Amino acid sequence: MKSSIFRLAAIAAVAGAMPLAGCKQHDAEKKPLPPQAVTIARVRMQQMVGGLTASGRLVPREEMAVSADLTGYRIARVLVEEGAVVRAGQPLAELDDSLLVSQIAQLRATLAQQDVTLEQARQEAGRVNGLENQGVLSNEAIASRKFAARNSAAARAATQAQLKDLLVRQAHMVIRAPAAGLVLERTARPGETSSTGTALFTMARGRLLELYAELPEVEAVAIKLGDPAQVVLASGRKLEGKVRLIGERVDTNTGLVIARIALPVDPELRQGGFAKATFVRPVTVPALPESAVRYDADGASVMELDKDVRVHRRTIQTGRHADGFVELRSGPAEGAQVAVKGAAFTLDGDKVRIVGEAK
Repeated sequence: MKSSIFRLAAIAAVAGAMPLAGCKQHDAEKKPLPPQAVTIARVRMQQMVGGLTASGRLVPREEMAVSADLTGYRIARVLVEEGAVVRAGQPLAELDDSLLVSQIAQLRATLAQQDVTLEQARQEAGRVNGLENQGVLSNEAIASRKFAARNSAAARAATQAQLKDLLVRQAHMVIRAPAAGLVLERTARPGETSSTGTALFTMARGRLLELYAELPEVEAVAIKLGDPAQVVLASGRKLEGKVRLIGERVDTNTGLVIARIALPVDPELRQGGFAKATFVRPVTVPALPESAVRYDADGASVMELDKDVRVHRRTIQTGRHADGFVELRSGPAEGAQVAVKGAAFTLDGDKVRIVGEAK
């Protein structure tokens, strides 16, 4: 009986305590959470080197197409192959000049005959000098001899001109390099017939190849002629180059601008090869630490603090990356504060507590 009384008393005590505990828990839920602690960074002007890259293909700085000067002659020999380094005037191929040789020999024989005829005509014309109106020969016969001498001289001059033309053609039977350079391609094949409109060799003048790079219009504004650029080849090798030319036209389809980057002569450079350039001209731009930038499906953003120490999501556009900083192409103005450490635990409009400044 006594045990039953004690049990009922205990149950009553527990039941009386439960409402009190529930009240305490409800009061705890109503108590506001402290602001999220964050470190901040300020948008500041930062000198940045590199970060802007462009890729493209290696092309000759000046490409030369070498073709035959004469049409209709068979290619007898090809003297160089692709990759050959040639000097100015060096023979690249030879045409078959057997037809020209026979024509030259024939004209030389004709010229020799005309020399004899001219000498005879001049001698006969010399004998009648001063005999006009003396009755020895008629004036008509005297004039005929003089005209014969002049006609022989004219015929010889015409033959000599034809011979000279053939000799010039014979000199052009050897196809020569117009300037020193590198043979990039050869399409000449022995036995084919030459044509003045067909390139037999393609050369790079002076062995100079350069990077034909494409970059967005907004980035091309920051590039100047003569700016240094580090070019990385497909093999991973690095070469130092300089911006030689910037295109004046923006491609209407792609929005890209061409930049030609001059490179030193190097045997590893090959026409059509892929390369990537990093422009290393230092520029001063608004920047933030990379740790302050968040990336999601909507792009890059930062959590900007307002005057009430509340954070607001701000979409930004980034540019160069260097030394742990990122360039701001668009976003908060210089001097604006953004949350860095702790920003991942905040939502738009949250009040935060600044505990330090990121370095």
